[in-house]
Amino acid sequence: MTSPTEGGPRRRALVVGTGLIGGSIALGLRRRGWHVSGLDSDEERQHQALENGVIDAAGDDPEAEIVFVATPATSAAEVARHVLGEKNRRDDVVVTDVSGVKTAIVAEADHPRFIGGHPMAGSEQIGLHGADPDLFEGAVWVLTPTAVTDLGAFDRLKGVVMSLGADVLVLSPSDHDRLVAVVSHVPHLVAATLMNAASAGAEQDGTLLRLAAGGFRDMTRVAAGHPGIWPDICAENASPIVDALDALLSDLSAMRDRVATHDRAGVLGVLQKASAARRNLPARVVRPEHLAELRIPVPDRAGVLAEITSLAADAGIGIYDIEIAHSAEGPRGVLILVVDGADAGALTAAVEVHGYRCRAEHLS
Repeated sequence: MTSPTEGGPRRRALVVGTGLIGGSIALGLRRRGWHVSGLDSDEERQHQALENGVIDAAGDDPEAEIVFVATPATSAAEVARHVLGEKNRRDDVVVTDVSGVKTAIVAEADHPRFIGGHPMAGSEQIGLHGADPDLFEGAVWVLTPTAVTDLGAFDRLKGVVMSLGADVLVLSPSDHDRLVAVVSHVPHLVAATLMNAASAGAEQDGTLLRLAAGGFRDMTRVAAGHPGIWPDICAENASPIVDALDALLSDLSAMRDRVATHDRAGVLGVLQKASAARRNLPARVVRPEHLAELRIPVPDRAGVLAEITSLAADAGIGIYDIEIAHSAEGPRGVLILVVDGADAGALTAAVEVHGYRCRAEHLS
């Protein structure tokens, strides 16, 4: 697959569903020279996508070489089968979807040129106005080919997905659903449950939510996402989600018992294990073992983030991930940077020269 060339024919894509993910795909492709058409069951949203320059044209495009189905999970397979069955469609069209569940959709679509997909990217923004052409930069995009998948179609789709900046991960549909139940579906349900519990508690004590500092906000952040997609996800992936919830409930029950019996060593052991696991999470790159985490205590004042990131830029050091852990006890926090392990010493020295303390730890 070659990129569009200046003066040559533009490659053509169709996005069905112009919400956050579909709109972001459209913007990303247009930035790379594609002609993108958009279809949406909501005519007003389709019109807005055209008016806002998210798509080039509203409506179908039988000449599109690739179709992204960004509809709710319950309709994705039906849309894919309809596209692949149309007589006026080019006979080499590749179709994929972006749903958070895969087994049922892939089985129902059942076509050599349909490859299930799931970009593991999102935003607290809801709908078309949150669309971002950079949304998939560094994100994992799961593709789920099967035994009947056309290998040429898979290679073409993989190339397009990678051109959007994503890192392709290939899984079977069932493995995808089992794994995302643990890392995506259950965390969202837990965040929503915790947020609702705190909100209910605030009805009795109005000061409760005023105490909601960094940790609570970080843990419940995903609860602000679009709720409309989750009933479909829970219905389509019920068994893996229930299994993951059962395992979590068992772990929570064990933690309750440790707290109730004042088992200090048990509590500490669980927290230490979790702390090490959290620090070793991959930071949107493929090889976390080559990375280092720098923790820099910083004052809560304007300009401190720019100052430290400028030091990294001046030294030619790229930052793979960045996080700010705010302190609930005062006007300070900890800036957490993830950089290439080979650059950790240089950046540590640079920030310490400017009066900051820094602790570096290589991830493993």
